Amino acid sequence: MPDPISTADRRAALRDRLTDIAEATIAARGPTALRARDLAAEAGCALGAIYTVFGDLTELVLLVNARTFAHLGRAVAAALADAPAEPVAQLVAMGRAYHAFAAANRPAWAAMFSVDRPAGEGPPDWYRAEMDQLFTWIEAPLAVQMPDLAAPDRALMARALFSAVHGIVALGLDQAAAGVPGDQIDRMIGLILSRIGQQSMS
Repeated sequence: MPDPISTADRRAALRDRLTDIAEATIAARGPTALRARDLAAEAGCALGAIYTVFGDLTELVLLVNARTFAHLGRAVAAALADAPAEPVAQLVAMGRAYHAFAAANRPAWAAMFSVDRPAGEGPPDWYRAEMDQLFTWIEAPLAVQMPDLAAPDRALMARALFSAVHGIVALGLDQAAAGVPGDQIDRMIGLILSRIGQQSMS
C-alpha cells in the first residue's frame, strides 16, 4: 500500500500550484492583479492556506520574478550564443535581446522592478545572483573591448551599460514617455553601444 502524501509534499504541491497561477496572472495583467481570494479559488484551497506556504503576496511575487529573471537569462544567453565574436556585436545582441524579452513579456518584466520593500532592505539573494549573471555576460566583451579598464571600473561600466539599455527600453515601451520612439529602440541601443566601442578604440 503506497505511503500517504506527507504534509510537506502537500505544502510543496500547493506552493507550486499557487506560483503557477500567480505567474500566469502577472504575465497577463501584472502583479497588481493578484488577489488572495482569487488565487485560493483557482487553486482550490482555503484562503488561509496561502499563508501557510507564503508569508505574504510579496513573497509570491518575488518567487514569480525569480522565474522571470531565469527566462530573461536564457533569452540573453541564446542571443549571445548566436552573436558574432566581435565584442561590440555581442553587447548589441544582448541589448536587443533584452528589449525583445521586455516587449514580449511586459507585465512580467515590469514586475521584476516594481516590488515594494521596506526602506533600507536590499534585494533578495536570487535577484543579486541573476543580476550578477547578466553583468558577467556584459563584462566579458568589455574585457576584450577595453582591456586597459581595471576590473572594478569594468564592473561599474557593465552596470552603467545595463542601466542605459534598461532606460531606453523602459521609456521606449512607455508610449506616454517623450523622447524615445518605440520603433527606434533597437536602433538607439545599437547606436549607443557602437559609439562606446568606437570611443574605446580611439
